[in-house]
Amino acid sequence: MEETSQSELLAIRRRKLDALRELGIDPFGASFETTDSPGALRSGFAEGKKVRAAGRVTAHRNMGKSHFFDISDHTGRIQVYLNSKEVGPDAMRVFDLVDIGDFVGVEGETFTTKTGEPSIKASSLAVLSKSLRPLPDKWHGVTDTEIKYRQRYLDLVANPESLEMFHKRIAVVREIRRFLENRGFIEVETPMMQAVPGGAAAQPFKTHHNALGVDLFLRIAPELYLKRLLVGGFTKIFELNRNFRNEGISRRHNPEFTMLEAYWAYADFEKMAALVEEMVCHVAQAVCGTLQIEHKDAEGNTLRTINLARPWRRARYEDLIRGIVPDWFERTPEQRRAWCAENRIDAGHCTEDFEVTQHVFEKLVEEKTMDPLFVTHCPKELVPLAKQNAADPRLVDVYELVINGQEISPGYSELNDPVVQRARLEHQSGGETHKLDEDFLTALEHGMPPAGGIGIGIDRLVMMLAGAESIRDVVLFPHLRPRPAAH
Repeated sequence: MEETSQSELLAIRRRKLDALRELGIDPFGASFETTDSPGALRSGFAEGKKVRAAGRVTAHRNMGKSHFFDISDHTGRIQVYLNSKEVGPDAMRVFDLVDIGDFVGVEGETFTTKTGEPSIKASSLAVLSKSLRPLPDKWHGVTDTEIKYRQRYLDLVANPESLEMFHKRIAVVREIRRFLENRGFIEVETPMMQAVPGGAAAQPFKTHHNALGVDLFLRIAPELYLKRLLVGGFTKIFELNRNFRNEGISRRHNPEFTMLEAYWAYADFEKMAALVEEMVCHVAQAVCGTLQIEHKDAEGNTLRTINLARPWRRARYEDLIRGIVPDWFERTPEQRRAWCAENRIDAGHCTEDFEVTQHVFEKLVEEKTMDPLFVTHCPKELVPLAKQNAADPRLVDVYELVINGQEISPGYSELNDPVVQRARLEHQSGGETHKLDEDFLTALEHGMPPAGGIGIGIDRLVMMLAGAESIRDVVLFPHLRPRPAAH
């Protein structure tokens, strides 16, 4: 019955499409000059203003010889009053062929109804685009997550909270750019296709360039190219763009994700930590209006409140591990694995001992930390591009910023010694020298200034600020498994 009803609705809209054409009206319209958007008209409402506005019809109330309907876009909505005395019978016949979901343009004068609703009294109406499929019921919205993520356009039309989520994301990115530019950082662009994927340990996506006859990789990080720019004389740079990693998909991972990386010549990881702390607080205040970020469930109950008030806590990596197992670093690798097995922490995928420790950190520290925590002085094996600590050569001068149970930002005192850097990369590659980015190492040999660097996962930052529980809720078009084939 539901399929029959849907097919009948589609047939009715097709008949209306044909009827518009019979009236000499193009159902897919032409350009329409506007003076205001629906949302701007409503938020800055003034009576008696001559206006031209356009949008999608999202509500309709038929009063016989007159109609009230809403037109909407991403800015908001405004009510339109259409009366046969004002527009004439021809326009009313056209409006009879308009459905919820169609795009229309109206010209008229603003007024307030008896109920106090800001409105436009239409003097003319234009059909701009006919919708051949009905929109989701506005009272129920899009609740099916398959539709929500695969047909994001329907989610944006039907679910105001999703539209607000992406307005918030846009505002976050805008404020980050403004913050960095106000502090003298310059935005740059580096290659997304690279001959050698570097800057992180991750599985890349591979492609082939026919004209050059070479394999290329979608970048896993922009780091090695940004550092070339430090060699070239830039002192404060940042890039906001996509990275790609051919790895698992989860509520915290998407194979295509947005990263901020920034580098500051003559700075160190301490200065970068202070910069990030100031920036995130600035963005939260500008976008959310508060440093107390509430995360709620689907029913509106508060799950947790993240406190971004400064100063943020700092703790050394080793001290945090000892807070769980005081004698962890005195144990043998075998004893550490045995402890994991006893405590139901699956470390079977870890091939090296430092990976076991990191896995314990992720499960028992990172995932349980909600308020900001700078984790400092990590083992050098974890961060092969960071500068070695002067007091303890086992460690590197880094921070990992954890908020909302996940890493939001790493920051380093960048390694600029080309000899040490080559040795670190060779160890990371398992001795496979063809995996080394020789051009980057050559650049370092020409001299790179001491510098601090940061990365910030924009998707995760937005998740934290917007109270989203899945990365798919803050990415407009997340990657999904293909639909099962229909039988």
